Amino acid sequence: MSHTSYPASYYAASANRAPVRSPLKTDIETDVCIIGAGYTGLSTALFLLEQGFRVVVLEAAKVGFGASGRNGGQIVNSYSRDIDTVERTASTDAARLIGAMAFEGGRIIRERVARYGIDCDLKSGGVFAAFNAKQMHHLESQKALWERYGYDQLEMLDHDGIRKVVACERYTGGMLDHGGGHIHPLNLALGEAAAVESLGGVIHEQTPAVRIDRGSNPRVHSQHGQVTAKFVVVAGNAYLGGLIPELAAKSMPCGTQVIATEPLDPELAAALLPQDYCVEDSNYLLDYFRLSADKRLIYGGGVVYGARDPADIDSIIRPKMLKTFPQLQNIKTEFAWTGNFLMTLSRLPQVGRLGDNIYYSQGCSGHGVTYTHVAGKVIAEALRGQAERFDAFASLPHYPFPGGQKFSAPISALGALYYSLRDRIGF
Repeated sequence: MSHTSYPASYYAASANRAPVRSPLKTDIETDVCIIGAGYTGLSTALFLLEQGFRVVVLEAAKVGFGASGRNGGQIVNSYSRDIDTVERTASTDAARLIGAMAFEGGRIIRERVARYGIDCDLKSGGVFAAFNAKQMHHLESQKALWERYGYDQLEMLDHDGIRKVVACERYTGGMLDHGGGHIHPLNLALGEAAAVESLGGVIHEQTPAVRIDRGSNPRVHSQHGQVTAKFVVVAGNAYLGGLIPELAAKSMPCGTQVIATEPLDPELAAALLPQDYCVEDSNYLLDYFRLSADKRLIYGGGVVYGARDPADIDSIIRPKMLKTFPQLQNIKTEFAWTGNFLMTLSRLPQVGRLGDNIYYSQGCSGHGVTYTHVAGKVIAEALRGQAERFDAFASLPHYPFPGGQKFSAPISALGALYYSLRDRIGF
């Protein structure tokens, strides 16, 4: 079996030490077999273990290998499409439940960090930055929408207010979410994996699932062993491949790119982001950035539809960074990496069951840090027979991409170009 290592990202270079987890080499039985050791799988495992289930996690590469260990590290509430989209899409009862869960993921992360002593550089505060009056109006509407669901952690920032939190002349204002924040994403995943093992859960790395036998006691096959379980949870997202064809038909892997600078002088770092908040702008194809614990600027943006890896990531992202912070012209880029996330046509999560005992959650559409932690909780609830919240997500309609698998990427790219042009002209 070939060994798959982490990509050469800043997160991998600064990761906490973790044990070597052996591949599955025998046949075993358990209550729940989870496919994927990213946030969805790890969150599900933790909630199940806390409720007394026996859990085995199969990971094709290493814990947090996919989007969970490569993302921008931002704790952002709600979903890739906001609650107003859910209200137009779902039934009244489902929208009420999904809306109430929009702010739960960040609380779960903080609770996990505190309970299990996870060292992941957790910081509070996230800013949505606006380029124009139209985007400011949207943020004001978003604040009213979130407050309608009981969330009271938002503060509008005017022209002077935004400059007190980010040293950028491009923004006209913004909104500060005191309940947002940022983390070292790979270290969060590694800490959650350690918590899983502390509760008796078993994680096998370098163990891709190659087949699932469905039935009353589903069996997950790997190259050198198999797991027979009462339930299976599929949490592979963009790295699931063709394991379950009916899931692949309604989703598309997409790539995003991130760079990290060399460590900044402390005075420069404090001048760029005085409160150490993370920031994302309000464009359709948005940029996002924050400081790492060792004062590097981590800057990401852009989408590659179909998840192709660009030849030169720095040439794509560095100009965006310098447009935001021209004062970094002479600062070196030390790391550049890409990672895949799974997008659905609606940009809302795809949740459901295959038969009575195979559960899945996928398609966070680039907004997965908080949602995946909620997903783990609602899947665990469903396995205990409390499926109301799971079924609310499962009721969301999902459709195949226009043009099927062959044309989904170019058609989506054309749509993104349209919205990008709208961003540029402020329409």
